[in-house]
Amino acid sequence: MNDVTGGVSSVISVPTNAIGTRANSVSNLLSTFEENKKLKSKLNGYAQNQVKLQTLEAENKSLKNQLGLKATLTDYETVSAVTIARSPTTWQSQLVINKGAKSGLKKGMPVMGDSGLIGRISEVNTVNSKVTLVSDNSEDTNRFAITIKGSQGDVNGILTDYDANQKLLIMGQITETQAVNPGDKVVTSGLGGLMPDGILVGKVSKVTTDDYGLSRKIYIQPSSDLSRISSVLVAKTEVGS
Repeated sequence: MNDVTGGVSSVISVPTNAIGTRANSVSNLLSTFEENKKLKSKLNGYAQNQVKLQTLEAENKSLKNQLGLKATLTDYETVSAVTIARSPTTWQSQLVINKGAKSGLKKGMPVMGDSGLIGRISEVNTVNSKVTLVSDNSEDTNRFAITIKGSQGDVNGILTDYDANQKLLIMGQITETQAVNPGDKVVTSGLGGLMPDGILVGKVSKVTTDDYGLSRKIYIQPSSDLSRISSVLVAKTEVGS
């Protein structure tokens, strides 16, 4: 009788143990799934915080650079503004900032990015303004007169074009023959009365000749990143108004 009872107990316990094992497996699977879900949520939170941190660091760096730039513009009152609109179709030529006539801005005032000139005010509304960038290739755009501070003397010319592939400004209509070298500083010349002189534009990247080999063509690395402009400084000058 004991042998029979023991045999029956064994038969019953095997399925019962199997069911218990499967229940434990399902429970473990559900626990693992919930833990994985929580870990993914935390990971997404870390990623978002990392993006926010990088954005804040970039903005902080830009603002610090602008503070240094502002200190050099002692002759002018400056107005801080942020970019509120920039269309993909006009990305290379213009943007809109959140300050306008109400803040004392006028057409023709120079606009600086984090390290130097990026353009000038081309249209003023009550609470916003349109900025035409130095990279604008439109034929009707008033060209920026600039000067290269070379080791053998100043070389004057005009920003005539922008190479979007190389992200370089192009200087033409050069009259002087002094040597120009990569790294030479480029600033506004003030000639023509459309822009104050001495505002940093960038530095010489390379020197070539035009398609006919008759005149020099100078490529300039902009001092500010024209593809990423989040905040600007506007110098409240009467030039070009």
